[in-house]
This record gives sequence, C-alpha cells and structure tokens, in this order.
Amino acid sequence: MGDAGYDGGCFCGGVRYRITAAPQSSFVCHCVSCRRAAGAQSVAWLTVSSGDFSFVFGEPVEYRSSPGVTRTFCGGCGTSLTYRHDEDPDSVDVTTASLDRTDEFPPEYHVWMEDKVGWESVEDGLPRFQRGSSAD
Repeated sequence: MGDAGYDGGCFCGGVRYRITAAPQSSFVCHCVSCRRAAGAQSVAWLTVSSGDFSFVFGEPVEYRSSPGVTRTFCGGCGTSLTYRHDEDPDSVDVTTASLDRTDEFPPEYHVWMEDKVGWESVEDGLPRFQRGSSAD
C-alpha cells in the first residue's frame, strides 16, 4: 500500500485505479454474468465506497451488462475492473485480482452458488449464499 491507498489496474497498464480506504467486503461471485464477463469460473470482488475509488490513469471502457449494471474493463487488454449497480450508487465492486497486491483482502464469502460450475471446488469453509449475500 502506498501513501494514497490500495493501487491496481489492468494487465497492460493502460488503466490504473486507487482505493483510499479498506473495502467494505470481499467475496467470490459465481453468477453467469460475472463468469461470462471475465471468462473465468468465478470472480473475486471487493466492495468499496464510491468516494474511496478513482481511476487515476487511462479511461476504462463501460459496458451495460444487464439492466442497471455497468461494468468497466480495459479497452486494450480486456481486464475486467469494476461493477456498479444503479440502485447502489454509493458503492463499487472492484476485481480483487486487478489489485497490485491481491493478497491484501482474501474473500469472506461466496455468492450465487446456484450458478457455480460443477467442476469448481469450493472447499474453503467460507459462508455460501445461493444468490446474493443476503438471506435467500
């Protein structure tokens, strides 16, 4: 962590961001849209306050992946960077693996287990939710 917070960015270095406060939560999502957007079996996310997040270099591409949802990614290398929902403008989810120091915030729980691919093992003992992180 530098003086300004937690830094991260895309694979090619074309987009960089900074988080200036510790995340509110850290989780792994197994939903179909996250899997498709990242091309991976699951995606680890950090939820941070919108006021504690900023892009500091480069401009990501925005994509409306579903009603009310905007994802960002690097237009050069394709790295998935953020997820925002119109109904929660005060927070932004940031891909954990795009942090410079990915081990800072290990996941605390899993969401959308009902969409998990069958061959992915999730034997880490963390809480699991069939859908979102609230009671289903």
